[in-house]
Amino acid sequence: MANENLGNAKKAKNDEFYTQFSDIQKEMNAYLEYNPDVFRGKIVLLPCDDPEWSNFTKYFAQNFETLGLKKLISTSYAPDSKPHDIPYQPTLFEMDSPGFDPEKTQTRGKIFTLSKDTTGDKVINVDDLEWDYLEGGGDFRSEEITKLRDEADIIVTNPPFSLFREFLAWLVEADKDFVIIGNMNAITYKEVFPLIKDNKMWLGATNFNVGMYFFVPENFVYAPTYKFEREIDGKKASRVPGVCWFTTLDHGRRHEPLSLMSMADNIKFSRHKEIRGIGYSTYINCDAIEIPYTDAIPSDQLGAMGVPITFLDKYNPDQFEILKFRHGDDGKDLRLSDGSCPYFRILIKHKQVSS
Repeated sequence: MANENLGNAKKAKNDEFYTQFSDIQKEMNAYLEYNPDVFRGKIVLLPCDDPEWSNFTKYFAQNFETLGLKKLISTSYAPDSKPHDIPYQPTLFEMDSPGFDPEKTQTRGKIFTLSKDTTGDKVINVDDLEWDYLEGGGDFRSEEITKLRDEADIIVTNPPFSLFREFLAWLVEADKDFVIIGNMNAITYKEVFPLIKDNKMWLGATNFNVGMYFFVPENFVYAPTYKFEREIDGKKASRVPGVCWFTTLDHGRRHEPLSLMSMADNIKFSRHKEIRGIGYSTYINCDAIEIPYTDAIPSDQLGAMGVPITFLDKYNPDQFEILKFRHGDDGKDLRLSDGSCPYFRILIKHKQVSS
């Protein structure tokens, strides 16, 4: 379920949730372990990331040579395009730069690029970032940012929560590789699930049951029920459970097979009381069995199975085929014999049934 803080942020259009460096590094390492050259020779675009705040920019700039990047492009939104209770104050970094223009700083986004050694120290890193003002406010939907998208090979960012659908469509339109953050409930969106089903997009390497802490602005208002840490390394933070990475880059965890028991063994030994000693329920509007927990998938089931959306965190496309989402043969929500509708089931089947 969506976190209340995230819901409040969407309603208020307060989308300034900043990803921690450690979470970015952990996720990127998974792609690098599977393919060390995944970023080599590539142009990476970070279209929602002011380098003065964004750890995405810091990560890729700091590791520019290690990753073998060809070019890094990072853009930010103009202060006037974001809601602020506190008037925007340019940083010393911006004001001390030769290109600083007080007439542009409020209404223009910024673009930072990295492709060469500008300091003369024979190393390309964060110190070599060059910046300028954009012509517009930095909205990813603008012609200016869309041209940068078309130039890039891989797009990586934490897009605005309230614009996730639009941002994903913007990526898919260009047929670009990407790594982005979103809430796990996005899996249920009509714009998202078909991409997962057709193996055009999948979940990243970080298990979404962990939840992630994001840095938030000082004026961020916590939900009354918030019970987690409110500060990390001296910065205001908020935990958002059910957050996951969506990507087109492959990683090893995606190809780890689930270790499963036979149907008979599940009925005898399952730790789930819904199955142990009882067996599996079936749907009245679909020839499939109900699987309430991913670890209860039987290894020898020949036909279709309805599994919770959390299954996708363990989904191995070499082991399973995704059939469809949520609906039975009559086009209505899957229903059990008692008339109840289990919450958001994905119909799957084994690609090769174990004997």
